[in-house]
Amino acid sequence: MDRERILLSWSSGKDSAWALKVLRADSRFEVCGLLTTVNQKFQRVAMHGVRESLLQAQAASVGLPLFSVPLPQPCSNAIYEQRMGQALKKIRLQGISGIAFGDLFLEEVRAYRERQLAASGFRSFFPLWGLDTPELAWEMIGQGLRAILTCVDPRFCPKEMVGRDFNAQFLEDLSAEVDPCGENGEFHTFAYGGPCFSRPIFLERGRIVERDGFVFHDLLPGPEVGGAPIKGVEVKDS
Repeated sequence: MDRERILLSWSSGKDSAWALKVLRADSRFEVCGLLTTVNQKFQRVAMHGVRESLLQAQAASVGLPLFSVPLPQPCSNAIYEQRMGQALKKIRLQGISGIAFGDLFLEEVRAYRERQLAASGFRSFFPLWGLDTPELAWEMIGQGLRAILTCVDPRFCPKEMVGRDFNAQFLEDLSAEVDPCGENGEFHTFAYGGPCFSRPIFLERGRIVERDGFVFHDLLPGPEVGGAPIKGVEVKDS
């Protein structure tokens, strides 16, 4: 039986990385690439605030091509749908028939994705859908997924959390009102190592800035120590 050729919607965060792990273990699918949107003006992943160079480093580490859709700043929903529709037409020509997402439980988000993809002739898949988020968060950490908080919404998550590693101590410090996976938008992450990565992404810390009601921690590509990977991530203050 031929496997279905799909792309994975890639935000650069932990849920995307975990979805890739799950999909690669599923004999029904062949993940052929990562689909993402990038702010043209700032050359960063929207909401996560991650630099495009780090996005490319992730793609290289997981061994998949990056299908990047540039978006203007600001970007209306109509422009977003137009740009994405154009990209999907090109993707369809490569024999790709579906897109997978790392969404967990937001019904309205899933319904929107399904409508938009169906209109372009694509199937949609949600390999993490309905999983218990506290259990999932601990499983991610237990199996070695490494991620750092790049953005927090201070209305729901203390701004001091930005820049922290997504680890056991972080989960223990999190209030009960915050979803452990940040599924309600409380926080966003950048995945830099773990089961789906062939080698860790080396990082340096940049500035912490507040913009448009959110708090962002900038991350920059960091030098590799001795030209070889090290355990975890090399993080330096700058």
